[in-house]
Amino acid sequence: MLDWLKHYRRADLAGDIGAGIIVAMMMIPQGMAYALVAGLPPVAGLYASIAPPLLYALFGTSGAQSVGPMAIIALMTASALGPLAAPGSALYGMLAGQLALLSGAVLLACGLLRVGFLANFFSRPVMSGFTLGSSIAIALGQLDTLLGGAPLAPHGPSVLLGAGAIAFLLLARRYGAGLLRRLGLTPGAADIGARLAPMLLVLAAILLVTLLHLDQRGVRVIGAVPSGLPQPALPLADGYWQALGKPALLIGFMNFLIGMSGAQALALKRVDQRHEKLHTNRELVGIGLANVGSALSGGFPVTGSLSRSAVNFAAGARTQLAGVISALLLAGALVLPTGWLAPLPLPVLAATIIVAVLGMLDLGTLRTAWHYDRADALALVATGAGVLLLGVESGVVLGLVLSLGAMIWRESRPHIAVLGRIAGTEHFRNVERYPGETEPRLLLLRVDAGLFFGNLEAVNARVEDELEAHPQARHLVLVLSAVNAIDTSALFGLLELNGTLANRGVMLHLAEVKGPVLDRLRGSALLQALSGRLFLSTANAWDALARDGS
Repeated sequence: MLDWLKHYRRADLAGDIGAGIIVAMMMIPQGMAYALVAGLPPVAGLYASIAPPLLYALFGTSGAQSVGPMAIIALMTASALGPLAAPGSALYGMLAGQLALLSGAVLLACGLLRVGFLANFFSRPVMSGFTLGSSIAIALGQLDTLLGGAPLAPHGPSVLLGAGAIAFLLLARRYGAGLLRRLGLTPGAADIGARLAPMLLVLAAILLVTLLHLDQRGVRVIGAVPSGLPQPALPLADGYWQALGKPALLIGFMNFLIGMSGAQALALKRVDQRHEKLHTNRELVGIGLANVGSALSGGFPVTGSLSRSAVNFAAGARTQLAGVISALLLAGALVLPTGWLAPLPLPVLAATIIVAVLGMLDLGTLRTAWHYDRADALALVATGAGVLLLGVESGVVLGLVLSLGAMIWRESRPHIAVLGRIAGTEHFRNVERYPGETEPRLLLLRVDAGLFFGNLEAVNARVEDELEAHPQARHLVLVLSAVNAIDTSALFGLLELNGTLANRGVMLHLAEVKGPVLDRLRGSALLQALSGRLFLSTANAWDALARDGS
């Protein structure tokens, strides 16, 4: 907190206030809608939008981050709690808070232990597949509410309300900003105004239900929303800690990944970044404490919302004060009478959710991965399909395993090139790509990966193949310019290779060994046992060995 307060400028105040007001207006429909996705009363979404941004403002590092309910995390909450309690029950609400408490504790511990690097194991394709599957699952889950009943027995007025709401939101997203610009608004103001379409829709829907008494014609509404601030309480239900442990771990990491990716994207857009530098471990602490605050105030797991954060940024937010203002305004809205929210029709909220999550679909990553790396594309598709068919947790684990498996598979089959000298230079390149000069008695092999137990067999097999293809070779030079590490298994493998080659009359040499690797090799027996020499460069090895008649 002292960081952004220390550098706070009066010129930032207007932007922070304006952004805080706009995000608070967005949060009312979003918070209630995402609470429904999580299986909780709508007011829980408002509760989860007060304490979290206040705590994040104290400990987080992004001035544009809007912390609160988020659709995908709400789905993960429902997936974790569905088998344990009935949605809407008192136990379900307590477990939602307990889940937020556990996931917050996970993030807080990771931040204090400085292990934020663990989040890097979730690759971009896995995250995209997770978003793809979750978005479709959320949209499908809202169909009953949108139609006012079962899909085979839709309720007419509800269908009209829901379909009209979807059409309005899609048109506002596509044409709203352009229309507002033609009416005289600046491009920035027009974009923000278009994003406030859900709030305008909520007000219009409430007015329509009130005037036409649609609730008496079978249209379901959210009903009474309790007024007043949530009472602080520690949500502890005995006997559920173990059942909540694994989903809390997964939700915690997803909270961090989603929040951090949004914060990073917005930080890159800042023209003046002198006083905003994102710190991974402090973000873990900030989002972790935000979840603890949500748990203690009747909420559920929260994270930074990319859509709200983008609006916050576009509306002029410069510091965490914007989030503080949003939270205070929502708290004020709960203190005032909330009866005006009671006629809000559920089909309209369902439409808001469907349009929001379908806007998160990222097919561009799938197209890129398909053309660039089929293994990553497979991980993306498997993650999305797994979320839809097996559930959120199983889908993410499946994608993570496939992604890591693909990485291990690639590392276990490193690229190895036979090098030749480019005529008239000291440059050496792959002879399959360049017309390089070679010598029959000298074999230069460049290994383009770290040497470890997983690829040792593949490297030895390739060396054997190349020696058979070059029967006159008496010197084998391993060019290690791309090798960043050699583990113990690979060290023993090189010692064995050295002995085997010596028995065949072939000397083993090393060239271009990186400093950190060489430091470790000096503490081993390899350099002393090496039948050949250690060369600073491939050119040095060529000069010394190419004309060697031994």
